[in-house]
Amino acid sequence: MLLVLFLAALLWGVGHLMGAPRQARLYMIGLLYVAVLGLHLVLPYGHPIRMATGESAALWLLLGGGAVLVLIYRFGLGKLRARARAKEAAEAPPPQPGRFSEAELERYARHIVLRELGGQGQKKLHQGRVLVIGAGGLGAPALQYLAAAGVGTIGVIDDDTVENANLQRQVIHRDRDIGMPKVFSAQAAMRAQNPHVTVQPYHRRLTDDIAADLFADYDVILDGTDNFDSRYLANRTAAALGKPLVSGALSQWEGQLSVFDPAGGAPCYQCIFPQAPADGLAPSCAEAGVLGPLPGVVGAMMAVEAVKLLSDAGQPLRGEMLIYDALWGETRKIALRRRADCPVCGG
Repeated sequence: MLLVLFLAALLWGVGHLMGAPRQARLYMIGLLYVAVLGLHLVLPYGHPIRMATGESAALWLLLGGGAVLVLIYRFGLGKLRARARAKEAAEAPPPQPGRFSEAELERYARHIVLRELGGQGQKKLHQGRVLVIGAGGLGAPALQYLAAAGVGTIGVIDDDTVENANLQRQVIHRDRDIGMPKVFSAQAAMRAQNPHVTVQPYHRRLTDDIAADLFADYDVILDGTDNFDSRYLANRTAAALGKPLVSGALSQWEGQLSVFDPAGGAPCYQCIFPQAPADGLAPSCAEAGVLGPLPGVVGAMMAVEAVKLLSDAGQPLRGEMLIYDALWGETRKIALRRRADCPVCGG
């Protein structure tokens, strides 16, 4: 029996080192159990393999039965908890439009005491609508902080699913979410964090045929995508509709963000980046790598800019780009200017 337990531990450890998800490692141990039980049922008593793996099948049957009972208990407990949460949500009194509940006032108290935000600013956040493009490295922290801040309606569009390699930096997702569409994983995490906000998930890619209608429903757009086609599309659409576009980008140890808002007198994204770089000049995170906490820093800054835009607090990064170098702990800002010949906002 010790031999089988050693093999199970070996499978678990090797799977962990190789980055296999927890569910896959459990499947492998289950297959090992089925194989050992099958050998005990097929091989005659006294066979060397049976002697080396516990002699009798009865012990393995008892062990398997105990494991099944534990799984049934956990499954039933999860169902009961989900039912209790659903009942609690159904029985909760509906919030009155324009008014905060006692729980919300306590939740946002640190916002309300801020002179630049206050109760009126929090009310604007509650009435605000923000669309986040991408639920990956930049979108994950932005979505979490927008939900925590009490932004009333948050949309998230992404056609991707959660992968094991995402979890090093996309902190809104969990190991158990592997294989789930990112928008639904993000929605569950945001609702668990703040049930007072509305989350609108769109499990699809942003395309020309839906961009204008989608953007029209929101006040501020956050671009957390990792490809230039989506960036240029988001910029064209936001500029055409007069929506401020909070844009962030990452590369290895460095991040940058700006608010592109031609309607507010600032340049648009294409003013600064007239065309996409040639292949190989701007490698993706998968190709060049990226520091895990870096998207959290830049994504949180993007959420800050959205809060400032919605609440009219402070000075958003219109006409400026903030660059953060994590390797050397440095930040700097550069001024941005509109181009008269820009095909999106020039002239």
